[in-house]
Amino acid sequence: MRARRLDLFALFLAALAAGCLLRNRPDEVTRFADTDESHAVATMRIVDPVRKDAHLAVLWIGHATVLLQLDDRFILTDPWFTENAGQVSHRLHPPGLDAKHLPPLDAILVSHMHFDHLSIDSLELLEKKTPRLFVPEGGSVYIPNLAFATKELGTWQSWEKDGLRITAVPVDHIGWRYGIDQEWMTKSFTGYVIEYHGLTVYFSGDTAYAQEKFRATAARFPHIDLALLPIGPIHPRSFMSRVHTDPDEALRAFADLGAKTMVPIHFDTLVNSTDARGEERLTLADLVQKRGLGDRVKTLRIGEQCVIMAR
Repeated sequence: MRARRLDLFALFLAALAAGCLLRNRPDEVTRFADTDESHAVATMRIVDPVRKDAHLAVLWIGHATVLLQLDDRFILTDPWFTENAGQVSHRLHPPGLDAKHLPPLDAILVSHMHFDHLSIDSLELLEKKTPRLFVPEGGSVYIPNLAFATKELGTWQSWEKDGLRITAVPVDHIGWRYGIDQEWMTKSFTGYVIEYHGLTVYFSGDTAYAQEKFRATAARFPHIDLALLPIGPIHPRSFMSRVHTDPDEALRAFADLGAKTMVPIHFDTLVNSTDARGEERLTLADLVQKRGLGDRVKTLRIGEQCVIMAR
């Protein structure tokens, strides 16, 4: 492997700062103890993800890794296919799609530099799968010299080719990788909007609740068909609220964006908080039911694919 051999002490400090070493709270484990963990994983893993019947389809591979199909175009978000993130946070479940089964990709989007979103080893697995990688401003410094082209996009900057348009949009997070780089990696996080054939998809990456930024995106993109939004980690809320939306905030962001459909991401895949196993999913389900959003919020299992709009 050509990935950099990262200093383990630096990894430990970065993981600790990001909350990656936290574990479930004892008082919450009992509350969710009867949850069947198998609900998190699809019973059948897909080996051919190309849907001929789909105008817009989404396959949740796990965490923030999503395969999007917009007609004949394929976009992959925050690819993470290895067993652990930065040798610290380990998967609870394997990826819902093996990297070798991915179709040729038109682009890979990386939202920020954290180890569970920018996985260098995973990018090496995908080197021959895509001609281009998009990263936020300053992010290319951590990308090794691989076969694809790497392009940085600052807020509201766009790239376009053959009808496919990708735009960086504002979110509220932190973009540094090790902690020692936080003074200069102040803009290395972003969301993206993908447009093709009249379709519009929003991918936030990680973000805190930032109403003004969501509404600014909605003003520029008033017809969002699908929003991929994180619903965790939830706890400890005093810290996580500064960098991560919980299920309630994700639904508020969904409303701010004016999107037609939401698919939740960033849960069920690893332990990076004091959340109980399954808490994000169950909390969201309760809120969706109370707010009558059952037909608009599609909660997938890892490895499950959903056709959002048929041809």
